[in-house]
Amino acid sequence: MTSPAVLREDGAAGKAGGAVAVVIPTLDEEQSIADVVRSLPRAIVSRVMVADGGSRDATVARAQAAGAEVIDAGPGYGRACLAAAMAAEDADIVVFMDGDGADDADSIGRLVEPIRSGCYDFVIASRVLGNREPGSIAWHQLAAGRLAGWGMRLLYGVRYTDMCALRAIRRDALMQLGMRELTYGWNLEMQMRAARAGLRILEIPADYHRRRGGNSKVAGSVTGTIRAGARIVATFARVSSETLGRRNHRI
Repeated sequence: MTSPAVLREDGAAGKAGGAVAVVIPTLDEEQSIADVVRSLPRAIVSRVMVADGGSRDATVARAQAAGAEVIDAGPGYGRACLAAAMAAEDADIVVFMDGDGADDADSIGRLVEPIRSGCYDFVIASRVLGNREPGSIAWHQLAAGRLAGWGMRLLYGVRYTDMCALRAIRRDALMQLGMRELTYGWNLEMQMRAARAGLRILEIPADYHRRRGGNSKVAGSVTGTIRAGARIVATFARVSSETLGRRNHRI
């Protein structure tokens, strides 16, 4: 099952070109990053950009050895994503994915093709709709995605089932969203701003795997879960207040 298309406010179709940059934010992912970089379909992907947030292990060296460009992005998940997207000036489409090996690299072609064809602007993978390897994701992560999706449907009429990191978007559309969130609220902010901007959105099922090493910064500890959850709630409140403020101003 996929979400219905959402037409942009200007109604333009805008067929995207073919250059694809994959952005991978990292922090201490030495056990998995080389395999992740090597797993990417290079017939589709033009650039692989690892945006490192200050790893203290061998993440940077292993990413470079595997063939990735590495950007010293500074701390913050969203900061890393934005820095790499801005640096990918020659890309028509930007794909985001995590560096722990859990996201399914084989799904990248299915994410990119609807954008290349000119039918969609933003395509997001759904772990809820796809096959999940046992132990790959916690119940509260799935519940959070469902809850956020319910809230966004009320605000924008767009159906999301997940906040999966694996996603593809037209770079020019991304640059116009006005992304501000520099931490773990980045994924949610992108989905909210894309819906508010009227981008044509598609959600597709994607497989999800157990991470290949290390501990999750979000679900790996109670502290990490609370911190990430707080940022996600704060992001939803901030962007939704902007949306409601605009509506009230029009009235």
